[in-house]
Amino acid sequence: MTKPTAMDEYFVHQIPQMLPPVVTHHHHWRESYFYDFHDPSGTGDVIFFTMAHYPAQQRMDSLQMATIAGEPVTGFRGRAYDGDPHTTSMPGARVEVIEPMREVRLWADPSDADIGFDVTWRARTQPYGLRRGTMRAGDEIVWDQCHIFQSGTYNGTYTVRGEEREIVDWIGQRDHSWGIRDHGRCPLWIWWQTQVEDGFLGVWHWEYPNGARVYTDGCWAPTDGTDPVPLRDFRYEAKWVGEPYGQHGEGVTGFEGRAEYILEDGRTIGVEGTGTFARPYEPFHRGGLNLMTVRADDGRTGSAVWEVTGARHHHFFPDAEAPGVLPS
Repeated sequence: MTKPTAMDEYFVHQIPQMLPPVVTHHHHWRESYFYDFHDPSGTGDVIFFTMAHYPAQQRMDSLQMATIAGEPVTGFRGRAYDGDPHTTSMPGARVEVIEPMREVRLWADPSDADIGFDVTWRARTQPYGLRRGTMRAGDEIVWDQCHIFQSGTYNGTYTVRGEEREIVDWIGQRDHSWGIRDHGRCPLWIWWQTQVEDGFLGVWHWEYPNGARVYTDGCWAPTDGTDPVPLRDFRYEAKWVGEPYGQHGEGVTGFEGRAEYILEDGRTIGVEGTGTFARPYEPFHRGGLNLMTVRADDGRTGSAVWEVTGARHHHFFPDAEAPGVLPS
């Protein structure tokens, strides 16, 4: 007998099963939130917050990552489903959707970790729904996901080792994704979210180890409330700053590059960025999150978080050793 959950009362089912089983039972199936927030200057402190649940594993967790005054700070919370797979709360962390797609409150308890915050995210653009993307290694699913991008402003406080600090009109992205994600076997993915005064440019891009393209989707989303304009193509040139990445990126200090976003309406927006390797994913994954200052070809300036990560790639991770069979 399958025991119904509270969410089974609502019109939310998409397969003929009760929640939370999903269409493909897989160890790496997850649904997650990802938030980044930083000063609009693109310098200084930066905070990243995640919350995810895993139906096959019957658990939920939340990761708080930050770089404060140049030093990495991390917090982690988790809980078993215990009959409630849907409430976005656990001891020490919670996400409260105040108004869907408009306002969300994020909270992490500062009393039991080095980083905590009480922050409200408010939308500055319409959301953009990316199309489903899939990648396999032979018959095995490595990636099969859908995403929502949306830019917002953040206000509230954050506390680092007992010291409370104020957040006033910080800026950043949120990402809501669901599906199968086997991080350790994805050769390369790029998640570049660029914030300028009148909107954001976002892209989600995957490649095989040799650089061949698997998937690209993204948009330009203006702050005037109109609909996002989808990407038609995406081109980039970028590199690590400091020493070559090697096995674990110990000598990497920053990141720089240029992106060209070719939009469905015919516009091409070029952006150059430079910044710090703000939050490496080592030792769990290669690469990580770079906090950037950016300048568009038309003179607009702003900030960005450019994530580059993966298992092995001819340009970004040429010396990496990856376990198992990778897509190719």
